[in-house]
Amino acid sequence: MGKRKVVVLGATGTLGAPIAIHLKNAGYEVTAAGRRSNDNGFFAEHGIEYISVDITDKKDFSKLPQEGIYAVLDFAGALPASMKGYDADLYVSSIVQGTLNVLEYTRKVNADRIVFPQSLFDISYMFGSRTPIPADSLRKAPLDGDHAVYVICKNAAVDLIEHYHKVYGLKRFILRLSRVYLYHPNPYTFQDGKKVMISDRYIIYRAMKGEDIEMWGDPDRILETCSIGDFLQIVEKSLEAPHDGGIYNIGSGGSTLRERINAIAEVFSPSGHRSRIIPCPEKKDCQQFVLDISKTCSELGYVPRYSWKDYLLEFKEQMEAQPFARLWGYEKDYFHDMDSI
Repeated sequence: MGKRKVVVLGATGTLGAPIAIHLKNAGYEVTAAGRRSNDNGFFAEHGIEYISVDITDKKDFSKLPQEGIYAVLDFAGALPASMKGYDADLYVSSIVQGTLNVLEYTRKVNADRIVFPQSLFDISYMFGSRTPIPADSLRKAPLDGDHAVYVICKNAAVDLIEHYHKVYGLKRFILRLSRVYLYHPNPYTFQDGKKVMISDRYIIYRAMKGEDIEMWGDPDRILETCSIGDFLQIVEKSLEAPHDGGIYNIGSGGSTLRERINAIAEVFSPSGHRSRIIPCPEKKDCQQFVLDISKTCSELGYVPRYSWKDYLLEFKEQMEAQPFARLWGYEKDYFHDMDSI
């Protein structure tokens, strides 16, 4: 049997690019597709074809391979974290209509399965506890906040995928993402449409200068995260699994705020000048939650391999090596042009 052919949509994005590279290195024949008209030659360097595709436009799918496709990995679509201001239409067009277009393409080329990322916020009503949240918990969108329409659209997309599974037998691997931890040169995100620095990037920058770091609220609150290495392991196992799939939580079992801040100080502080940790219990607590990954482990064979400190060591290594610079640029590009994201 020859190499299995896969199409990665959203391939220029924070998760799509590492997925495409990982699957190529794992022996798959990868076609990378993204909305960007030009990938700056990044994928060609890795022996991967890049095609510019807008998933909201049905006609664009004719640009993609039309036969022999084993799987479609759909990581395209608008995100609250990258949306300046607010435009609900972008969520509807790219996530609802876009997913329907992707599913029709997947059906027409007779692909075996689809891999799709689900929003963590479909279970946000269960946040706040240390009790792990099961993968098959009721999906329920928040009705207020900047994630509301986004999650409503994500839930609709999952329902469309389940419809195609029921009617056409399409295998589906729906990955509910906690934060996937990897280095990206952009240190900013958007909250309620406003640009802010990612909190742990701010802490890392302080540690790099040996400055004091405040530890807000209860330091033993637990937060869920998954390293890029473990996430890519799950994606690959989703392609290998012999069963029909389902919804799977993407996480590691969590770590406490105390563990996180101490490890940042250890990994990033200058030699001989470690940042001091200043407890600030009177300040705002972080949002606590942890995902139950037992289904991901039992059905996909997932075994978490990386600790929080491992995440940071890899992050630091990539910060120095800049393996995606040709695609994403450098940190200075985001600092100098604050409105270019």
